[in-house]
Amino acid sequence: MYLESIGKYSLMLKQVFKKPQKRKIFWENFFREIDDLGIKSIGLVGFISFFIGGVVTIQTARNLSNPLIDKLYIGYATFKSIVLEFSPTFISIILAGIVGSYIASTIGTMRISEQIDALDVMGVNSLNYLVLPKVLAALTFYPFLIVISMFLGVLGGWVAGNITGMVLTEDYLKGIRYDFEPFDITYALIKTVVFAFYSHYSLLFRILCKRRFTRSGESQHPSGYLDQCNHNRI
Repeated sequence: MYLESIGKYSLMLKQVFKKPQKRKIFWENFFREIDDLGIKSIGLVGFISFFIGGVVTIQTARNLSNPLIDKLYIGYATFKSIVLEFSPTFISIILAGIVGSYIASTIGTMRISEQIDALDVMGVNSLNYLVLPKVLAALTFYPFLIVISMFLGVLGGWVAGNITGMVLTEDYLKGIRYDFEPFDITYALIKTVVFAFYSHYSLLFRILCKRRFTRSGESQHPSGYLDQCNHNRI
């Protein structure tokens, strides 16, 4: 059963990544998905990242209260924590839940209203038409969201350090520059893309979209659809 499911999902992905039938329509859908999945998430990402940076700075400063430890290590620890872990991992998990819920409800509504059936009747590759723009939009825009998250996280740490007086601006900036490795940024972006595809769109997409496209009966009944949407959100 498990191998059968893997085979079905693999065949689905084969349909998803076929060449779009109409490039103009594909690009219209692509930029619309960037707006829905990416641009509309900037506010939430920025809000969370700013306060995460502040919390990391305060907690680090409280644990490095020894006068023998240079204060620059507060900025150093904050920068490394945000760039290597919090932004690429924590923010990606949040986006996976938000975007996954949006995608499940959108495709589920189209399934119930028979819009997907209409696309199939017209000879349109419905999987390619609906899923591919979402996948590419997320993989394209997620790195930009993570860069914004990194910047605001470090900024939030600086603001928290100055408000509380736990770390001076000079020490904080020294910590950011201390042992700086440009590859850390590259590593975080690679991690984001891999996480977005394999954790969110390779698994979540195969589960949600395959259910939305193939389930009948309870998924086409409003109550069954709502139950499935709640299950998919969890």
